[in-house]
Amino acid sequence: MNIIEIENLTHRFSDGTVALDGINLSIREGEFVVIAGPNGSGKTTLLRHFNALLTPTVGNVRIEGVSAAKDPVRSRQVVGMVFQDPDSQIVGETVADDVAFGPGNLGMPPEEVERRVVAALAAANLSLLAERRPHTLSGGEKRKLAIAGVLAMEPKVLVFDEPFDSLDYFGVRQVLGGIVDLHRSGHTVVVTTHDIEKVVYYAGQLVVLAGGKVARNGPPMETIKGIETLGVREPCASRFGLEVTSWLN
Repeated sequence: MNIIEIENLTHRFSDGTVALDGINLSIREGEFVVIAGPNGSGKTTLLRHFNALLTPTVGNVRIEGVSAAKDPVRSRQVVGMVFQDPDSQIVGETVADDVAFGPGNLGMPPEEVERRVVAALAAANLSLLAERRPHTLSGGEKRKLAIAGVLAMEPKVLVFDEPFDSLDYFGVRQVLGGIVDLHRSGHTVVVTTHDIEKVVYYAGQLVVLAGGKVARNGPPMETIKGIETLGVREPCASRFGLEVTSWLN
């Protein structure tokens, strides 16, 4: 079953710039999808259509068969978005308060909010930091807090926009391990990146955007060769004819 279906999606900004041009794409439920492309290729603009933060100039985006533009509230319940800058999603005085913000804002009973907070912190491996102030967290911990805040809303799809940006090696492993665990627990996962080396090992589908269009789409090991002509660095192992391996080994 396709949980996200995109048909002939074109997005033109008010200044006339065409950011997306005739995108056709489907994402199956339970899949791990990497959307790659250089800066300016349209990755973030595409993601923002998944939960109607942007609406199409032409075309349609359907979430579980329902137009995201026509029912944005439903699309935002199904698709949870973790943005590139985690600080933009942090609003609570403590880690636990921050995770509670989303479900609490929906008027859920306190016991349900507490259940979701406990579960989300555990899933993000942040339980021991529940009473910490968010500004004292490391970059990797802030990304995990943003993930926990989204998890508390219990979406089916988790979307990560450049989740490894500005992280050191330890931070990348922290966040990558959390994303992989979430996929294994049954979530559909979509990750955008301009550097596929860290994450492509786990993907079942690799989509490459160039100039606002889908340049390639298919199984990663069939799609990856020659990818540098599209502005995306091919993993070192692949360039030498070797098998791409996990960053978590």
